[in-house]
Amino acid sequence: MIDCHSTDAYTRGVEYLRVAQSFVLDPAMVDVMENLRDRMTICTWIGKNIDVVNESLRNCLEACHECFYPEVRRAMRIFAVPLAQSFGLDGLCNISTIPITILIDAGRVAPQNWLSIVAHEYAHAHLGTPGHHQDFAAVLFHLCLGLGLETPGAQMDATILRSWPPYPSILDPLAFWRGETLHHGD
Repeated sequence: MIDCHSTDAYTRGVEYLRVAQSFVLDPAMVDVMENLRDRMTICTWIGKNIDVVNESLRNCLEACHECFYPEVRRAMRIFAVPLAQSFGLDGLCNISTIPITILIDAGRVAPQNWLSIVAHEYAHAHLGTPGHHQDFAAVLFHLCLGLGLETPGAQMDATILRSWPPYPSILDPLAFWRGETLHHGD
């Protein structure tokens, strides 16, 4: 859990984003402060709602954990964060943090598809390696089967695995972070 002590929603949102920046390889990957038009709205919304969003993502993470025996589960944490659109990522897994950190841009993926993106990033975390190779495909297949998601084919290449399981991306991801769409995982 990211611990933000402020009672003011805007300040709490700013603190949350600053801490989240420490979990990515490049702090510019979490860049709301440059968005002059929406910065106040986004930070305030995060300050008020991020705990509910993160709880939904933790439930997805726990569902992934349940697909494996406890002794092979890696320590992981998960947070929702608006990722800079210039990076073109829906989520990422930082395997160099302890515990491993999964970051999901909950605005880029509809709540009903959060489990799909979490499963994808969980496969990276479970292996402790980047890339979309055959070991990744095997773990992702196992997760998809256990979670009731569409399973990847046996001979999928890295190009297809990069965006598996399939789900549509949201055209305006910042609408979520501005509070214009649902913010609970349904």
